[in-house]
Order: sequence, then structure tokens, then C-alpha cells
Amino acid sequence: MSERVFMKGCEAIAEAAVRAGCRFFAGYPITPQNEIPEYFARRMPEVGGTFVQGESEVASVNMLYGAASTGIRAMSSSSSCGISLYSEGVSYCASARIPAVYVNVQRGGPGIGAIQPAQQDYFQATKASGNGGFRMIVLAPSTVQECVDMVYEAFDLAARDENPVLVLTDGVMGTMMEPVVLPPMKSDEELAELREKFAHRAIIGHPVGENAFCRPGSVGTGQEAVNIEAAKLYDTWDKDVEVEEFMTDDAEIILAAYGISARISRVVVKQLRKEGIKAGMIRPVKVSPFPYDAFANLDFNRVKGILDVEMSIPSQMRWDVDHAVQGRTQINECLRSGGQLLTNDQVLDAAHKLAKEVL
Repeated sequence: MSERVFMKGCEAIAEAAVRAGCRFFAGYPITPQNEIPEYFARRMPEVGGTFVQGESEVASVNMLYGAASTGIRAMSSSSSCGISLYSEGVSYCASARIPAVYVNVQRGGPGIGAIQPAQQDYFQATKASGNGGFRMIVLAPSTVQECVDMVYEAFDLAARDENPVLVLTDGVMGTMMEPVVLPPMKSDEELAELREKFAHRAIIGHPVGENAFCRPGSVGTGQEAVNIEAAKLYDTWDKDVEVEEFMTDDAEIILAAYGISARISRVVVKQLRKEGIKAGMIRPVKVSPFPYDAFANLDFNRVKGILDVEMSIPSQMRWDVDHAVQGRTQINECLRSGGQLLTNDQVLDAAHKLAKEVL
């Protein structure tokens, strides 16, 4: 049985990336994700990898773009307003179909905002990560163990699709400590094999007279061809939908939440059950592709209301819940933002209010 170790979320994220084969990291300091680059700075030399502290977020994401273009497993990370500065570089990666991985440890906003945790980047992550309308798979952990597992998985998803992948976490998950079981370290042989699979299009040194691979660009119909190809990829992501449905079989009210808000909501659902209120929770494990069917297929003769729980004002995931539900039941909200944390009591009070209104 694998040994459990006690780790901080940001450090567990970095170690999971190393074990997944990440051998290049570029990043820039910003709270609350600083421990990720700090950990990489110590760890990368131990595995023959490269750590670069970029002079800015813009520089760091473009270093990620360049490194991942060679076929090496590469990653970057930042927090919220720093991620905003990544948008152009991530858009380049999407256009060139580069398997890059990056992590957003969310903080309050808009603007520079607060350094405390928030979930205010949902739209940015799932709807508008950059210009051009590209899409990404976005994983949303709710425990430090899931941070480990999802970062490890993200590299495989990025390689499979030759597309950027985002792990969307927050300042709570990044700074809390929990016991985790770490995944196995990929061997040098495995990494060489993975790199060889990308060799046909890697941007590396070529003999004189041999051109490097390049996808069609913006001249003529080239960019449209790239977009058509990408759209075909996105259509395959139905198989990647991942959702947790907690005590929903007979639920009359449903709490909708992801990430740290889902941890709180799970505790509240258990308390409501003790009180005789039939509550359940739907948690998108991946927020893109979104599990629309989990909401659309609810029995609305039984489900009388949904409580959207987010650390975002205005609400953001609520947009996707509304899209799935199509007005078939009442939806209330329980929200905090700007670094103000939800508490069990706040969510419980909001659930009680919803129950009184609809049951």
C-alpha cells in the first residue's frame, strides 16, 4: 500500500506534476500560489528538469508555450489576476494545439482584488480563457488528494488531445494541509516514449532544408481549418464529463457546488438529512465539459429547488445550472466573494430558507 504523506496543497500539486513527468516549469510569484514555484525551484534539479522564474506572467506563459512545443511535459501556475495575463499565451497554445498544463489557485477579484481564496474565475476558466472561442478541459479539485490526482491526470489529457488543460483550484486548497497518497513517478523510459509520440510535430532543431512542423496560420482559410479540427475534438469530450451526485436519489432540494464550496455543501447535506430534509448535492468534478445532464435529468416532480453555492458574487456557475434546468425548478444562491469564505452555517441557513420556500 502506498504511503500517505502530509502535504500542503500547492506543494502537493507541484510534486504530482513532477511525478507525472513535468520537466519544465516557468512561473512568477503571486499569492496564494507561491509555494508551487518555490517547490519546483527545489525539486526540478533533483529530476534533471528546468525551473525558470519568469520576469512576468506574460513571459512565463510564453516560456510554457515554447517548452511544451518541443514535446517535453511542461507546466505553469498563477492566481486569478496573474492568470488573466496568461490568456494570450494560452490562446496561442490552443491555436497551435500544444499540450500545456497550468494551474489557477484562485483569489479574490476583480482587478488585483484580495489575496484570500475565491471562486471568481469560473467564467474565465470555462468560457473565456482567451480570444478565439477555444475550449479546454478544466478540472476542479475539492481535496488536496484530488489536487494530486487531477494534476497527474491533466498531463495525460493534454497529451491525448494536444490541447491546454487547466486545473482550477483556490487559495483554500492551495494553502491547507491534508494527507495524500502520491502517484508513481514516471520513469525516464516512459517519458522518452511520451516525447517520441510528439516528435512528428515537435519544434526542435532540424537538418538544413527540412522544415519544422507548423499548423496552418491566419492566412487564407488556414485558421478556419484549425478551428474546424478543434471543434471535432471538443465534440468528443462527452466521455470526459465527470460529476459527483451525493445523496440525490430521493433528494427534494439539491445543492450545486464545485471545489471547496462542495466540501462545505457535503457537510450541510448530511446535517439537513439529520433534520429530516431530503437534500443532495451535484458537484461538477470537471467544470468543463460541464455535466449538464446531471441537472437536466433530475425528476422535477420531486426536486423542488436548487441552491447554487459559490464563492463568487455575482454567481458564475449558476449560468450553467440555469442552462441545464431551463426554469423547471426554483434556484436560490448562497454566495461570498472577494476572499470572504463560506461557512457551514451560512450554507445551512440558505438551505433552510430554500426548504421553507419550496417544500
